[in-house]
Amino acid sequence: MYYSAGNYEAFAHPQKPSYADKKSAYIIGDGLAGLTAAFFLVRDAQVKGSHIHILEKDPLGGGACDGYFDPKMGYIMRGGREMDNHFEVMWDVYRDVPTLDNPDVSVLDEYYWLNKKDPNYSLCRATIKRGESANTGLDFTLDKKAQRELLKLFLTTDEDLAYKKISDVFTSHFFKSNFWLYWQTMFAFQETSSALEMKLYLQRYVHHIDGLPDFSALRFTRYNQYESMILPLEKYLKDHGVDFQYGVEVKDVVFDTTNLDHKVATKLVVSKDDNLEEISLVEDDLVFITNGSCVDSSCYGDQNHAPDLSKIKEGHGSSFDMWKRIASQTKDNTFGHPEVFCSNIKGTNWMSATIDCDDELVPYIKKICKRDPHSGKVVTGGIITAKDSWDNWRCSWTINRQGQFKNQPKDRTLVWFYSLHTDVPGNYIKKKMKECTGKEIAMEWMYLIGVPEDKIEELASKHVNVTTAYMPYIDAFFEPRGEGD
Repeated sequence: MYYSAGNYEAFAHPQKPSYADKKSAYIIGDGLAGLTAAFFLVRDAQVKGSHIHILEKDPLGGGACDGYFDPKMGYIMRGGREMDNHFEVMWDVYRDVPTLDNPDVSVLDEYYWLNKKDPNYSLCRATIKRGESANTGLDFTLDKKAQRELLKLFLTTDEDLAYKKISDVFTSHFFKSNFWLYWQTMFAFQETSSALEMKLYLQRYVHHIDGLPDFSALRFTRYNQYESMILPLEKYLKDHGVDFQYGVEVKDVVFDTTNLDHKVATKLVVSKDDNLEEISLVEDDLVFITNGSCVDSSCYGDQNHAPDLSKIKEGHGSSFDMWKRIASQTKDNTFGHPEVFCSNIKGTNWMSATIDCDDELVPYIKKICKRDPHSGKVVTGGIITAKDSWDNWRCSWTINRQGQFKNQPKDRTLVWFYSLHTDVPGNYIKKKMKECTGKEIAMEWMYLIGVPEDKIEELASKHVNVTTAYMPYIDAFFEPRGEGD
């Protein structure tokens, strides 16, 4: 689909290509990217659904857009999606995907009217002194020097930002500004992240700068991203005959590189039920690859157990290993340098927790966000950053519309909590976050929102259930890089 300044091309229905019935497609990964590729093959290219094969190594699809209930652990949400009205490709997809509850209503229609009637905005963007408002208001607190540095970054060429870190292009006082607090915690940038990527984000979201301090620029789905976004899209594709194969891990894509100007995939090497198999490819086969997944090698913990990180091996993970095998097949670096993105876990990891709490915690939540979490409407309106954790875990937390799951009990509230620094002690829990149980992480959160210290132990023991997710490569795409990587 080509988008011009108007909607002339956007609303025209594509003609069926003469070769459509001859084509088959293999899509590696059942994340949003893979599902979107399948959608456009079905709707626009008009390839037969039975000719489209989605290969997913996990028993459940969705990729990073997850959200599910584990009977042994509890609710799990590794992350969330902050969306706006200029996600053109996404809204093009979801205008034609029916909701699960009403086939006459599209996902976009449901989303649009939800956010029209219940617009998102935050009443407290940050706290200090254990739950008191930091009163950040709408002020970026950028002095003239910081403004010049920001403008210079915006105008610098991509080539001149190759392999530069954010800390290479800003001086120390920039990092003390409200702008950096908003920017870092919203997008999960680190000071050591790519300056190039920060520039690209600035250019991508410049139209929403005025809505950055209070999140009025953002929109959220009614339920978690898996139920609101992934399941409807999967159903659409299954209704059109698309073949979903779970428990199938693609180990390698073998290419014929004889002609350096025309490299062609010839077979897929897959692992299924611990057996290696090969899928031969012909000229009319298309292959779509999700390489270097940001949630690769995720490790989980629960209420009483920290995540087991012993199996994590820096530089490795199923999607990165596949990418490395592909990249090694050519000497002209056509397929990039995966090692650039997966060799610095210290700089690419962070950790999240899903805190399932009962009504004993609601008064502390309402005091900060000034809204009732049981209203079914916007609660925090985006993340709330605890500024007093800045030199410790650097924590933020949010509560989206409740219930976040369709089957969630009405007297429960799900809090999503995350920290950018997993290798330093907390404010209250004097341990590295990655070594903490779910209960300990809940105690840290309770301390930061102002729960009296003499109540923290009991509330964390009897009134919450917590699951955690440590993601070693979650910021992999923010690693400093250059052309061709």
